[in-house]
Amino acid sequence: MMNKKLKEKMMEAFTSVLPVTIIVLIVGVVLTPMPSGTVLMFLVGATLLIIGMGFFTLGADMALMPMGEGIGVEITKDPKLPVIIGATLVIGFIISVAEPDLQVLGRQTPSIPSHILIGTVSIGVAIFMTIGVLRSLFKIRFSVLVVIFYIITFTIAYFSPDTFVPIGFDSGGVTTGPITVPFMLALGLGVASVRSDKHSQEDSFGIVAMCSVGPIMAVLLLGLFYNPDPVVAESYALYDAATSRDVVRNFVIEVPHFFTEMLLTLGAIVLCFTIFQLVYRRYKRHQLGRIIIGFLYTLIGLVLFLTGVNVGFFPVGQLLGFQLASSPFKWILIPLGGIIGYFIVAAEPAVHVLNKQVEEVSSGAITQKMMNRGLSIGMALALSLTMFRILFSIPIMYILIPGYIFALALTFFVPRIFTGIAFDSGGVASGPMTSTFLLPFAMGTCEGVGGNLMIDAFGIVAVVAMTPLVVIQLMGLIYRYRTRQTVAMTKEQTDAIGAGLSKEAIDWGKITIFDED
Repeated sequence: MMNKKLKEKMMEAFTSVLPVTIIVLIVGVVLTPMPSGTVLMFLVGATLLIIGMGFFTLGADMALMPMGEGIGVEITKDPKLPVIIGATLVIGFIISVAEPDLQVLGRQTPSIPSHILIGTVSIGVAIFMTIGVLRSLFKIRFSVLVVIFYIITFTIAYFSPDTFVPIGFDSGGVTTGPITVPFMLALGLGVASVRSDKHSQEDSFGIVAMCSVGPIMAVLLLGLFYNPDPVVAESYALYDAATSRDVVRNFVIEVPHFFTEMLLTLGAIVLCFTIFQLVYRRYKRHQLGRIIIGFLYTLIGLVLFLTGVNVGFFPVGQLLGFQLASSPFKWILIPLGGIIGYFIVAAEPAVHVLNKQVEEVSSGAITQKMMNRGLSIGMALALSLTMFRILFSIPIMYILIPGYIFALALTFFVPRIFTGIAFDSGGVASGPMTSTFLLPFAMGTCEGVGGNLMIDAFGIVAVVAMTPLVVIQLMGLIYRYRTRQTVAMTKEQTDAIGAGLSKEAIDWGKITIFDED
């Protein structure tokens, strides 16, 4: 059974990574030829990425999901607010530090030391995860709260240095990644399960969205007080890959470093879980065994994932972007970004989970096919717009302010549950492929056109994360329209039958009613 589930997870990861791999290989052969050793490094990195994501997602299902739901249920049973607040703050900080997408982003910010960025973002997650839990407990409407916090966020952004604005909004997207999202969703369900009112299901969404706002505000506030020395970003040096032995050595050398780093990070989560289990005694022996195995799978997955990303993906992504931006046909980056965006979101495993969830919530009014198409088109437009922004050095706020104003305005017109799902899904769209390939690709493009790395390259994750806020809420408007249409049609049918129409066919589109003798 376990082997079967692991194969399923690896197949999901394979379908996620394959489209980008094919596109890179085609571009690397036709437009910007790369050395064969570099291509081999990229393929090995993609393989490790697939295996690592497979192990990691299975481990998250076995360990992080039950842990999150259990903690959500237990801490909200205790009526003491200090217990709820203290536990959520500690857990939020720890799981954010462990987030692989955040680790990836921390290594790519040239002017902010990684430990400062990761610590700042984790504090933001901890505070706003607590706010998300309290919002659900006190039944505060999500749309009102999110509008208030985004107004505050954009106000702070106005005063924050330009170099911190793109990285601030990017941090909100990468924080809600493969470790935090399963845990947060499970925590939200656990908290909502202790309520029995009619809005409990709707309020189970929104914690992920709160945890996206927190890092943005935290990094923007950091920009007001922290003045880093100017740093010139260096290109990723291509590894020596003259032979297959060189390729293997390059990856093997990096494994111990990431193993030690992730062991310490996950050790903090294990310690937190151990204290929780000693206090509440929630899990049985067989459940504990499954959770321990899940943590081992998570550790293996993270080590392989980060090794494949840092050694295989980063250098190739940045090299490809630099070569295309430096070439006479750099305009091709705009349609190429659209193609990459379309296939990345269509193949992202978490997107399929989201689409199924929306179809169930809307009782089939919004199908998975509609969601797939809407998100794919939205993501394609987002990445094409991002490439255009980098090529012509357009300020990120020219895109984010209109986008968020539109998204926040929609919150007052769509069903409440769609608002929660939409804002939670920003982290789903900006998955592992965004931080591992698209961000280095954007950095290389920026370097190729001679742009400002901190201002022009960063921001790609923010635009990607903003897309579902608009698309899913537009789907919610369609759902509301179709629901009202169905109610009106049903009323017409009832009135027609009540009027005693006989021997007369009434055409109602797909429904034909006959009153037979």
